[in-house]
Amino acid sequence: MTDPAAGGPAPVRILVCDDHVVVRAGLLALLDSAPGIEVVGEAGTGEEALALAGRLAPDVVLMDLQLGAGIDGVETTRRLTAGTGRVPHVLVLTTYDTDADITRAIEAGATGYLLKAERPEELFAAIHTAAQGRTALSGPVAGRVMANLRKPRPALTDRERDILAQLATGLGNREIARALFISEATVKTHLRRIYDKLGVDTRAGAVAVAKEQRLLP
Repeated sequence: MTDPAAGGPAPVRILVCDDHVVVRAGLLALLDSAPGIEVVGEAGTGEEALALAGRLAPDVVLMDLQLGAGIDGVETTRRLTAGTGRVPHVLVLTTYDTDADITRAIEAGATGYLLKAERPEELFAAIHTAAQGRTALSGPVAGRVMANLRKPRPALTDRERDILAQLATGLGNREIARALFISEATVKTHLRRIYDKLGVDTRAGAVAVAKEQRLLP
């Protein structure tokens, strides 16, 4: 990217997507001081980010995962990167670092995954890296990705697989207990073990990892 007028590299054009107004304002102020970076727009929802990206053609979209009402950051990322022609690179910037969140974002097409606890210099460097289409990961995230690649697939018992399959259909603990003719307390016990084995702490996370690792029938 070259700036014809200045004769040097053009600044990386950024679209910021975060549903928290205060967080968004802080990011805009921070990025305004960053060399070689130009914020061209801001969005508070996934739908707004999609519309602005189509109109502003940013190089990088700085994307939060949780966006309140409407589509979340993962689905927004998937739609942004699935377009035709010139599509932006998506750099996730979030507080969530579970294996399921990281996996979902990367599978959706995110170029990078950064945590909001990173220093400003790390954020600036990641933006420039993402703009070149190269992977940018926070240190802790990179460590988890490598650890997951090295570890074997989790071994679930037949009962845990049954419960996970019911979970994937959207059933609650009581409904799962009725469907499998076991107590609700037993369901909760199995769920805790499933969460531990999959490295997640939510029902949605368990289902996401199970699908990614082909643990569901």
